[in-house]
Amino acid sequence: MNTTITGKNFRTYDRLNNTIEKKLDRLGKYFSDDINANVVLSQEKGNDKIEVTINAKGALFRAEEVTDDIYEGIDLVVDKLANQMTKFKGKLQKRYNDNKALKFEFMEDPVFDDEDEEEEAEQTHVVRTKTFDLRPMDVEEAILEMEMLQHDFFVFLNMDTESVNVVYKRKGNTYGLLEPRY
Repeated sequence: MNTTITGKNFRTYDRLNNTIEKKLDRLGKYFSDDINANVVLSQEKGNDKIEVTINAKGALFRAEEVTDDIYEGIDLVVDKLANQMTKFKGKLQKRYNDNKALKFEFMEDPVFDDEDEEEEAEQTHVVRTKTFDLRPMDVEEAILEMEMLQHDFFVFLNMDTESVNVVYKRKGNTYGLLEPRY
């Protein structure tokens, strides 16, 4: 696993970097190829914050923790990521007829292009444009993907209706689904 560790208002040191790399390497069992992990360490209101984003083929896994002990935070983030990967692998196995040897390598590469458009403020208020590929999936998979990314909504191509849908988080740990009417 290729790990990039960045500190924002946080001084990293060899022992901490080695611990992070060692813990994240345990997640390598979910992947057949080398993958990239980005780790950001920062201070937040007197506590240590760790954010980890793993970009695997066709999937993006993200977790963050704020604790008073950075080593405890590392353990919690790795546990969250392992749970996300286990759930995601289970969904893939279910989708592909319980293929026991399934790894993330069989998925398509996502294309995310971030383009910061610098236009005059009077013309538009859009400060960032993000493009992405719509992959066919069912509502459950879309919710799982949204949870893994820790977002409040997720746009996807509904394989049942063959239309673009949005799932979103509601209060009380419930979800909503937006379907277009033509």
